[in-house]
Amino acid sequence: MSPQLLSVAEAGVRALNRKNQPWNYTVGDFFEPLRDLQKLFAGIIGSDEPERVAVTPSVSYGLANVARNLPARPGLNVVVAGEQFPSNVYTWTRWAEDCGSEVRIISNPQMKGEKESWNEKIHKAIDGNTVALAIGNVHWADGKVFDLVELRKKTNECGAMLIIDGTQSVGAKPFDVEALQADAVICAGYKWLMGPYSIGMAWYGPRFDDGIPIEQNWIHRNGSEDFKNLVNYQSQYREKAARYSVGESSNFILLPMMVEALKQIRDWGVENISKHCGEITGETFDELRECGCEVGDGGEISPHLFGIRLPEGFAPESLQEVFAREKIIVSLRGSAVRVSPHVYNTREDIFALLQCIKTTIRKKAGIGRISP
Repeated sequence: MSPQLLSVAEAGVRALNRKNQPWNYTVGDFFEPLRDLQKLFAGIIGSDEPERVAVTPSVSYGLANVARNLPARPGLNVVVAGEQFPSNVYTWTRWAEDCGSEVRIISNPQMKGEKESWNEKIHKAIDGNTVALAIGNVHWADGKVFDLVELRKKTNECGAMLIIDGTQSVGAKPFDVEALQADAVICAGYKWLMGPYSIGMAWYGPRFDDGIPIEQNWIHRNGSEDFKNLVNYQSQYREKAARYSVGESSNFILLPMMVEALKQIRDWGVENISKHCGEITGETFDELRECGCEVGDGGEISPHLFGIRLPEGFAPESLQEVFAREKIIVSLRGSAVRVSPHVYNTREDIFALLQCIKTTIRKKAGIGRISP
């Protein structure tokens, strides 16, 4: 979870205080901030169609809209990577249970000592009965970067959708939805997009243009801007992704905060954020490998999120005490120590992390503390 920008907090306070005088809200307040958010998020992911962006309260909500519109019959399957974030697994297990289908969970072969790459295993798992590959651009636990270009080719061959949970990368790693031709990209706003909790964005491609949303509310429908005619019920949804937005998507507090956060990401530039993270991590990966740690599996490593697996005999929990003492904040996810540097970090921060890990390993080996 990213620290909250002061500008985002200030936008929230202004929005909160507006509710003290609700008679000052106008019809435009229900729609204009939403259009701002759509344009900003579309720009960040490389889309020239902001109308394809819906507002969601969570990734699970955005994925539920996808599952609602998948084919549902026995014999079909959805492919996911092992140890994905639970929201991008539970959705599909529920879908499979409801229609007698299968969720194919493809584990990391590196953890079993297999020579085949994770990308290769996922590629082979997709077949003519696959309706969707649901995957992150970057694995949330260890930072594994998946080869979405090659995986997109395979899904195209099999007629399957490519559904991306971009929460772990969009905003910190360049991403182009148009070039990738993804079918859906769904993101929580509180991480790399530096927004508040409980709001996110979902981009839905053409295959969802005529779908049925999981929720029916007034703002989904044609003519919803005309308040006096809301009693004249409409059967037609608004165009493209509008039908998939959560009810009360005009959220008068969270929406202005999310817009402010996306403006800052736009102004910094995702490429610049990624470059900064690469500069401060520098030669860290090689140094970690030299002391017996595993970082990545020989493929691409994203400098904004990477997992460190300690040498055999070291549990990640063994570092908790030294991290707490040195005020180093990282996460333990699965078998990895997950590190997530951003613009507020420096090379000195990364060195402090590296020093803690090296010292702990060498102390156990009886070598003693190392010098910088």
